[in-house]
Amino acid sequence: MADLERVRHWANALIALHLNPAIWTFGFDNAKKRAGLCNFTAKRITVSRYLAARYDDDEIHQILLHEVAHALAGSRAGHGPRWAAIARDLGYEGERTHHGEIADELAPWLGLCPAGHTHYRYRKPVRQLSCGVCGRGFSMANLIVWEHRVITPAARRLAAARSS
Repeated sequence: MADLERVRHWANALIALHLNPAIWTFGFDNAKKRAGLCNFTAKRITVSRYLAARYDDDEIHQILLHEVAHALAGSRAGHGPRWAAIARDLGYEGERTHHGEIADELAPWLGLCPAGHTHYRYRKPVRQLSCGVCGRGFSMANLIVWEHRVITPAARRLAAARSS
């Protein structure tokens, strides 16, 4: 579990080493599924406070390298060859996206299929969905039933402090 102040220190060090700290800044955001973000408009790299509390130091360092590579590659590079080459040069060893844990306890929509598979949504589902684990394509036999749950401020604080 990464300590958020240590993450901030690493991020600022990477920005000082590879970017211009007078232009680029670092911060934490409230994302529940996305680990990091490079905002080219605001010239800001952010990491999810909820997910940083779940990941170990090596995973967080890789997320920071991923986002710094985006900043260096430019807004049009996406996850293409230019970004990949820069990321590799920085020491990034991961994939285009993370496959780690998400903050599912903060998802206000909880869905269950007939076979008992659990699904999470952060926005209200606007159409019927069926379970992709149970079968490909839409099937009424695999219909997900959604339940709304209230996420309290205390639950958000607990999720953000999981590393403490």
